[in-house]
Amino acid sequence: MIQTNCYDVVIVGAGPSGCTAATILAEYGHRVLVLEKEKFPRYHVGESLMPFCYHVLERLGVVDQMDRLGFTQKLSVQFVTPDGGQSDPFYFFQHYDHPSSTTWQVNRDEFDHMLLQNAESKGAVVSQETKVKQFLRGEDGEIIGVLAEHADGQEVEYHAPITIDATGRDSLSISKHQWRERDPKLNKVAIWTYYKGAKRDEGLAAGSTTVAYLPERGWFWYIPLKNDIVSLGVVAERDYLFREGDTRDPAEIVDRCIGENVWIQEHLETGEQFGEYWVTGEYSYRSRYCAGDGLILVGDAFAFLDPVFSSGVFFALKSGAMAADTVHAALQAEAYDASQFAAYGQQMCESVEIMRKIVYAFYDESFSFGKLIRKYPDLRPDLTDCLIGNLKEKGFDELMGAMGEFANLPAELAYGRQGWSALKEPALPQV
Repeated sequence: MIQTNCYDVVIVGAGPSGCTAATILAEYGHRVLVLEKEKFPRYHVGESLMPFCYHVLERLGVVDQMDRLGFTQKLSVQFVTPDGGQSDPFYFFQHYDHPSSTTWQVNRDEFDHMLLQNAESKGAVVSQETKVKQFLRGEDGEIIGVLAEHADGQEVEYHAPITIDATGRDSLSISKHQWRERDPKLNKVAIWTYYKGAKRDEGLAAGSTTVAYLPERGWFWYIPLKNDIVSLGVVAERDYLFREGDTRDPAEIVDRCIGENVWIQEHLETGEQFGEYWVTGEYSYRSRYCAGDGLILVGDAFAFLDPVFSSGVFFALKSGAMAADTVHAALQAEAYDASQFAAYGQQMCESVEIMRKIVYAFYDESFSFGKLIRKYPDLRPDLTDCLIGNLKEKGFDELMGAMGEFANLPAELAYGRQGWSALKEPALPQV
């Protein structure tokens, strides 16, 4: 017999976006349930935070915990050419004086677990090792909750007027409703692993994120974590990594790429690789819709952008907080149709589009940040605002126009800005 339980909000997924939404909604006084298929703490990639993550973390009340956990302090980002030419580290505190100018390189198992425990401490109910099997629909096709299976095999229906999909790259709503739209050009592949004892730069640059270029616009990430560990990943076109007639072994591919950047090679000489080599592809996508009747998508379940500027956790936290405020307003108004979430989708897409254009420029062979700033030095503050996540206070038309002189920037994507309405659209596929 299937049991039924009722809440104000059901959140599927306990990553940063789901736990952010859960914490804020619980603080509003709503009855919140979080369903997570895994057991925390668990491994996850995406360790480098953008500075403006600070503001959501401050709202969640976890900034002091970040320091107590001993995460590596990240004060800057630097870029390195294949021949080892190293830019001066770009220190965030040179741009603005605020505690957020110091951010962190996080171990995601600890970081995500901290956010989950924080959500629980604020009153959210969390059920781990619980797999959501399907969405439940009302008489008019609206989402009214989920059917979930617990670790012991028991199936339970959880009902709520609003369900938040925070399922990450598993993207439950996108998969169930066939809403995935891949970015036309950002179909990169990433291979990553970890090193112990690798070299770190000295002084304030010790915790810097380093983006180290490869030929044909590929690149390494080099992220210093605590306990003398470095996260190392290579991102490039599939044909560059998996060359015809060459090895398909991820370890051998990474070793080959290491030999193509002098700085990376030198920094790894003292290090020892350990653990798995992880591979993922088709990085960038967005959902055709940001929401449905009784449903809203957050974090990677809504959209994911190429990781070169570490925007993943930032957009997860930002969307989780924005969705929570939007859902709170909908619950107060007792209005749960997709139109309630259109402003959320529009604002999120505007922010993603800003970063998407900068990512396109990064991969354009005619573009470099150095050339842009040398010609337009007065635009450096605008560029910096984009790269730290300060995307809401002003427009960036002048910056984008200048970047367009050096790179072929994409047209903005129309999809993702609106919700799908069961009352106005053809029926969803039955999956």
